[in-house]
Amino acid sequence: MTRPDTVWVLGDQLNRGIASLEHAEPGVTRILMVESAAKLASKRFHRQRLHLVVTAMRRFADELRNAGFEVDYRRADSLAVGLAAHRREHAPERVRLMEPMSWSMLHAARGLDVELIRSNQFLCHYEDFAEWAQGRNRLVMEDFYRWQRRRLGYLMDGDEPAGGTWNYDAANREPPPAGGIDRPPRPTTRRDDLDEEVLAALPDSSFGAEPDGTWATSRRAALARLRFFIDELLPGFGPYQDAILVDDWAMGHSLLSPYLNLGLLTPDEVCDAAEEAYRDGRAPIESVEGFIRQIIGWREYVWGLYWLEMPDYARRNALGADRPLPPLFTTGATGMRCVADALASVEAHGYAHHIQRLMVFGNLALLAGVVPQDVVEWMWASFVDGAEWVMVPNVLGMALYADGGLMATKPYAAGGNYLNKMSDACGGCRFDPKRRTGDDACPFTTLYWDFLDRNQDALAGNHRLARQLAAARRLGNLDEVRRRADEVLDLLDAGRL
Repeated sequence: MTRPDTVWVLGDQLNRGIASLEHAEPGVTRILMVESAAKLASKRFHRQRLHLVVTAMRRFADELRNAGFEVDYRRADSLAVGLAAHRREHAPERVRLMEPMSWSMLHAARGLDVELIRSNQFLCHYEDFAEWAQGRNRLVMEDFYRWQRRRLGYLMDGDEPAGGTWNYDAANREPPPAGGIDRPPRPTTRRDDLDEEVLAALPDSSFGAEPDGTWATSRRAALARLRFFIDELLPGFGPYQDAILVDDWAMGHSLLSPYLNLGLLTPDEVCDAAEEAYRDGRAPIESVEGFIRQIIGWREYVWGLYWLEMPDYARRNALGADRPLPPLFTTGATGMRCVADALASVEAHGYAHHIQRLMVFGNLALLAGVVPQDVVEWMWASFVDGAEWVMVPNVLGMALYADGGLMATKPYAAGGNYLNKMSDACGGCRFDPKRRTGDDACPFTTLYWDFLDRNQDALAGNHRLARQLAAARRLGNLDEVRRRADEVLDLLDAGRL
């Protein structure tokens, strides 16, 4: 009698359409899923991150069982231990595994005698990205995005972009409106017995608030979140996508990234729904283009660049940053209102939107010279959509310029004036964004000028920073700025800023 093959499904491959499952049949294929104790305890993960992944895995296992599959769902010390136990019990002819999302897991899988199947979880496989990148002097995201638009057909009218323009970014950088933005409440899901069972077993090392129903843990609920975003939020998404409001933790962002990263949603169905809203006249081109660019442009660009540059990429530190992660990242205690607000969002939801990640957390770490790998670890563990492939390029490349400019053409460094323009946090803060010296000077403003001063040699060849570097050299009170920066960094290290 022929023994069934095994398809091993990882915790971020939770979709019947993944390449290893799309042709699988009940009775012919057995499913293996492994809950790894070592993985769950490998970092100080946010509770909502762990709850989302584990609960979604168990719900997907039930979905497969209901479809007639035999599912071997194991809790083991490690993934490898779980696989070995499965082989001893079931002796499959072969074990098939779709390529993992991370380099480290793919490297480990190659030593486990499994048949690897090309991933279909992205619209551009990393091998295709490498082919696109070959021979290019610079891997510019906008070039990749336009290539994606043409080959995938999104927002195209024949050979031309819909609306006559490729990129509406200039229309999507509005500061937050006075009085905030009126939005309908987001859908939530009531916790059930499975949720409680998962929460009770999470490692003691986890942190953060208990789940409040914000994050969907099944495909059905994730699809409901997609419909809500398209119908209620997408029309107004564009203009304020770079803005921060202290009383609006999610703004108009889709909150779909966790589901895309786990496989509960696929990038094509998300983009199809957004384009349909534009074609039907339910959402303007500015909002739809900005959203689709985040999916087929930025998300897929990050994925491709990650695979192109790993494993060396994860170790890069072009600016020689050597400061340990400041205590405020784990305590949440700081007088900087924009930082405190963003950290409160992380504590409550395991989430901060992209402009908080880049221009609050990333900017602070960049200006202070925090070790890039420490920031990667913190963001990876703290956000519900965290993953190695997400955080390595986004943090090292985009936020911290640790790759020396491979991803970003200049460091995303900014003083308090930027945050004052794009958020409402400065009005209630004890620090003044216009001051660079003195006890009430905004730490972002002080550290911005100190960053330019400290990195004059490292950044001298960057023409996009020529004016800023020259301005730093001409500061009449540069010595005073340096002294205040030293005080700020000492306070940051001591957790008293």
